[in-house]
Amino acid sequence: MTTHRIRVGIDVGGTFTDAVAVDATTLELLGQVKVPTSHHHEDGVAHGIVEALDRLLEQTGRAAENVAFLAHGTTQATNALLEGDVATVGLIGIGTGPGAVLTRRLASLGRLELAPGKRLPLAYAHVADPEDPDEVRTAVDTVTRDGAQVLVASEPFGVDRPEGEQAVLEAARPRGLPMTAAHEITSLYGLAKRTRTAVVNAAILPRMLATADLVDASITKAGVNAPLMVMRCDGGVMSLDEMRRRPLLTVLSGPAAGVAGALMQERISEGLFLETGGTSTDISVVRRGKVAVRHATILGKASYLSALDVRTVGVGGGSMVRIDGGKVVGVGPRSAHIAGLPYACFATLDELRDARITTVRPMAGDPDDYAVIDAAGGRYAITMTCAANALGRVPEDDFARCDQDVARAALAPLAAALSTDVATAAARLLDAGTEQVRAVTDAMIRDYRLEKDTAVLVGGGGGAASVTPHLASVTGQEGRIARHSEVISPIGVALALVREQIERIIPGAGQEQILAVRAEAEAAVVAQGAAADGVEVEVTVDPQTSTVRAVATGATELRTQDRAHRADGNERLRAAAASLKADPADVTILATTPAHTVYGTEVRRRFRATRHPVRVVDADGVVRLHAPDALVETTTVAAAPETLARLVGEATSYGDGGVRAPALRLLLGSRIADLSGVLDPQPLLALARSELGTRAADEPVVAVVEART
Repeated sequence: MTTHRIRVGIDVGGTFTDAVAVDATTLELLGQVKVPTSHHHEDGVAHGIVEALDRLLEQTGRAAENVAFLAHGTTQATNALLEGDVATVGLIGIGTGPGAVLTRRLASLGRLELAPGKRLPLAYAHVADPEDPDEVRTAVDTVTRDGAQVLVASEPFGVDRPEGEQAVLEAARPRGLPMTAAHEITSLYGLAKRTRTAVVNAAILPRMLATADLVDASITKAGVNAPLMVMRCDGGVMSLDEMRRRPLLTVLSGPAAGVAGALMQERISEGLFLETGGTSTDISVVRRGKVAVRHATILGKASYLSALDVRTVGVGGGSMVRIDGGKVVGVGPRSAHIAGLPYACFATLDELRDARITTVRPMAGDPDDYAVIDAAGGRYAITMTCAANALGRVPEDDFARCDQDVARAALAPLAAALSTDVATAAARLLDAGTEQVRAVTDAMIRDYRLEKDTAVLVGGGGGAASVTPHLASVTGQEGRIARHSEVISPIGVALALVREQIERIIPGAGQEQILAVRAEAEAAVVAQGAAADGVEVEVTVDPQTSTVRAVATGATELRTQDRAHRADGNERLRAAAASLKADPADVTILATTPAHTVYGTEVRRRFRATRHPVRVVDADGVVRLHAPDALVETTTVAAAPETLARLVGEATSYGDGGVRAPALRLLLGSRIADLSGVLDPQPLLALARSELGTRAADEPVVAVVEART
């Protein structure tokens, strides 16, 4: 029997380090372990990572040489910023005349607050002529005397003319300090925002370099030869060398690991991922098979860090109920964990004898309306998890499952206080908690223009069962808890793709410039270990800001999944019909490829144009693409340029807002090439030709075209 190689994902949390082993071929979970995070060990968190790896290999019966891929996610950078545990940054501004005025203002970055009463440690010096080594050395001496442990060089228009920043770093190199230029962190305009992003990156650089070196050495010593990757905040992974250059990309990467797991394991194409812990729920969006990403706010200021758009609600599995006047008036934000109380539903019936309800103030400054029960076994918190168990909403094999009779006994005193029965009391508790979550999910559905009828709710995390099932019930949306939800984050780390994003501001960008940005992104992920044949690149051109953005993703090896089950035609049809909200008899096959089947139906509307919604379903029966109104046409690689030119020409709109090419997606082999981010017809067609590349002339190509209004 062949022993498949494994992919290892390790999620380094504040308290525990969770690790999983996933079969590299079938992507099935083979093992999982939990060890304490080794913050205080002489090797730092690297010790816990190696300990988790050793235990995984023992549990799965694999050797170090069987590891095909190893990645870890860490909250270390985030915690360093939150706790103010950062290095002093020596910022060297460059410029003369008006440029000098702009760069001297950057000294105010030292007022950025990291933690209450703790500001970003910054030393500033100015250089008029970056080509003068003596002047640069004097500036470096000035900031090092002021405690600088890392250097940043920044100059107005350094994106277009980086020579000044590069000259400063070259002259400073003999000092031996870690250093970076602002243009190396982002190529977008905006001196203050670009420099702020670079300075925050530099502040965590020394600490993250030390950690990277320890992890690298420890993994090598353990005998693992696979590429070592690190989780990014946008849902992908990057090489350890890239992390050494841009550690800021690991900030806010915690929630990204969970949604990466939902995206890859659960294969969501349209919906929301809700990762629920004990105290809060992180909510993120998957739209058309991709995570929603935006520039993040760091230390209260806008940055050029592209991170997962995650919105946090202070409601989790341990959130406590609040009552007043015989009514539920709220849930949370205080949780049983913070209050130091056990969940009532995890007690025994004997411990809950003689239970009576009372209200408390969990922490100084809290309202005194948090409900608890005092019973024979002590004081217990009434939580969202208790209510979910009382209503039977927690699956049998779930991490948060308890005896339903105990959960109902735990809710009985609350029901009496509310003058109702246990089921109603539990429902009111869950209503109050999920109402806060629903406000955010509804807002995100509007913001990203998801179709509410087809947007699925997927829950992850140890507290998933306390929020997602009830929310799905009250909204009428499809909802489910992810498999292995309690370890969805390390699964996401293990399955994540290598990712790189290149952004350039190019006024009036032509097709050659757009293709160059695309090629740069593709080359970047290949350089980090992605298999060249499997790289996918999504290009977006924003005409308002003249920003050309290319996001490339790829696996470190070409993965072929030997799944025992493939959906048959009837299963795929049912999946499409359910997504289309149509009778299967009214759904037709519009096109097929070896990897996908395209289904469509017709929606007639009184006094309005007929719509033709489309769904693309893969071989596993998963809907991979939603199109509310599209034209579908099959061609070949040889005929595609002419066919696409015709389709794009017919669907391009012209108006006061300018030219708007249609949203175009191509089904090529096993891929869905998304070209919908380009509005100009000529660059769009050029990108389409680049996707066809060296494919065989007779290979089928399916075009899905959506005209923009």
